[in-house]
Amino acid sequence: MSDMVRLSKVGSIGVMSVDNPPVNALSIGVRQGLADCLAEALRDAEIRALVVICEGRTFLAGADIREFGKPPQPPHLPDVIDALEKSPKPIVAAIHGTALGGGLEVALGCHYRVAVGSATCGFPEVKLGILPGAGGTQRAPRVMGVKPALDLIVNGNPISAAEARQLGLLDQIVEGDLLEGAVAFAREVAAVGPSLPRTSELNEKIQEAKGKPELFTDYEKDIRRKKRGFEAPLRCIEAVKAAVDMPFREGLARERDLFAACVASDQSVAQRHVFFAEREVAKIPDVPKETPLISVNKVAIIGAGTMGGGISMCFANAGLPVLLLDQSREFLNKGMGVIEKNYGSTVKRGGLSQEDMDKRMRLITPTVSYDGLADVDLVIEAVFEEMPLKREIFGKLDAVCRPDAIMATNTSTLDVNEIARATSRPEQVIGLHFFSPAHIMRLLEIVRGEKTSKPVIATSMNLARLISKIGVLVGVCHGFVGNRILHKYSREASFLVEEGALPQQVDKVITDFGLPMGPFAMGDLAGLDVGWRIRKAQGKPKDERYSGTVGDRLAEQGRYGQKTGKGYYKYEAGSRTPITDPEVEKLVVEVSKELGIKRREIGDEEILKRCIYPMINEGAKILEEGIALRSSDIDIIWINGYGFPAYRGGPMHYGERVGLKNVYDQICTFRREHGPLWEPAPLLKRLAEQGKGFSEM
Repeated sequence: MSDMVRLSKVGSIGVMSVDNPPVNALSIGVRQGLADCLAEALRDAEIRALVVICEGRTFLAGADIREFGKPPQPPHLPDVIDALEKSPKPIVAAIHGTALGGGLEVALGCHYRVAVGSATCGFPEVKLGILPGAGGTQRAPRVMGVKPALDLIVNGNPISAAEARQLGLLDQIVEGDLLEGAVAFAREVAAVGPSLPRTSELNEKIQEAKGKPELFTDYEKDIRRKKRGFEAPLRCIEAVKAAVDMPFREGLARERDLFAACVASDQSVAQRHVFFAEREVAKIPDVPKETPLISVNKVAIIGAGTMGGGISMCFANAGLPVLLLDQSREFLNKGMGVIEKNYGSTVKRGGLSQEDMDKRMRLITPTVSYDGLADVDLVIEAVFEEMPLKREIFGKLDAVCRPDAIMATNTSTLDVNEIARATSRPEQVIGLHFFSPAHIMRLLEIVRGEKTSKPVIATSMNLARLISKIGVLVGVCHGFVGNRILHKYSREASFLVEEGALPQQVDKVITDFGLPMGPFAMGDLAGLDVGWRIRKAQGKPKDERYSGTVGDRLAEQGRYGQKTGKGYYKYEAGSRTPITDPEVEKLVVEVSKELGIKRREIGDEEILKRCIYPMINEGAKILEEGIALRSSDIDIIWINGYGFPAYRGGPMHYGERVGLKNVYDQICTFRREHGPLWEPAPLLKRLAEQGKGFSEM
């Protein structure tokens, strides 16, 4: 018998206790233990009913993802669940913490389910590009109804114990001690008699969907729009439909086929890569877990513009008081108005109560004085991207902030080391690069300066979690990781337009690939005037062919993008939908002629490779320079900061799936055709020649 599961008795009730820390994953040891304990309990005449319960902080939290891609070892989870369901003695699942994925499937195989009020239940498999593969798609609709089961399985979000009880997923919510409550419930059902509610035999709640194919076609149409490009949600719908259209055993077989296809798919491989990558980003080799953290109880933000306001909301949402500083009451009032409007929109959508909004607004205090910053633990500068201005602000902060206060800059491109040198304590300075809109976007690039202390780094990584961000540590270079790669991507998109493509063609190729918008629609959203003003101030780069001519011409005409109703596209009043503009097409042709470029027809495949492969090449340079710790960190930055599709795993993972040798060879071809901007990264060349991938470094 497995050490991970043990059988004990409380009177006439057998208790199967699972203890497989940290999350009681359904590894082979747990599966074998459940099977063995069940067999022993069925042989024991004194045991009249059983309770399945878990030690530690959670119920069975799902399959052991480390077993994916390996030959399955018996006993298989569907067989274990089938044995539980066929038991002639009642079995009660006693849930605390989370019952997720395979854990919930085990609970559904039991005859009854009870839980503490704080428990949650769900099927998160879809977020790994798969579906519940041990009967979840067949049993859940029979217990809770087809539409609720679709919502739970296709969206992958957990539900509370109260909601699960309302939907019939739980039979009772236990007040007080879970084991005592579960044992008492088991005694009650044992006294009722031999008739047991086996989930596979429940058909009443799926009858309502029989003969109604529109239920599934309408649901699929909605999901295709909401989860564009993702395959697993569609396979989930197919599996639930099988529960309605097929006998239980045939439905199980269909579910298993769909599960196997998902597991073997590129999308699932990519999404599992993302799952592990998100957990890896927190591991900093030279900043151990025991590094002391700096207590952060009060925060100050410098700059009440779009970024400063959004950052303030992040900390207020986490319950931290915020001082919001700007140079005038006029700017502060405008900034506070935007914050109030943002919160108000969330209240109207039902995502926040008015009471919670008022509480968060009270946590943000506007001020025009640096004097109030004397007692803050963290201050974040979020003003214009101008080095003299940032150095001036950090000089002021150095004079007023406590010696142990963290001083952070939200710069997206500038040298954090130079900013730190404006202070007497560069070890307390770090970059915290939020992405717009800051209160919504998950990514936080944490930029480590050459003298930033380890406690400041550890505290910043911890703060990212506190404010519900994914913090990724990067080094100092122009644009850090995200924007440095973005520049190469945008550069090629602009070249493609000068050479013969049109903005709408490039954007369509990129959105078909899976990004939420193409580079030109993205430029319109961000504002074409921003880059134009920077280029005017800095001058055109001397070391590479210039690619901003079309964008500059549009900005010179006052076409700044969505904010002016015209950019690369035109926009109707109140709409963000881009409309192709013949004037832009005419301008593009004129620019090509001025540059002496003979326009040619460019295919979609070339567009995709010329936009995506520079990202992979630049990522290789970033890795070799040590700006990013891991290739997977680059993937997480681009998925969470720029909308790279998770089902492709990020640019570096995508490069590995294409084959680094194939990427390298194509880049060499582009080098011959387009010049030194396409020089392959030495690391890419080395890995391609060795037949290795970035993940093997």
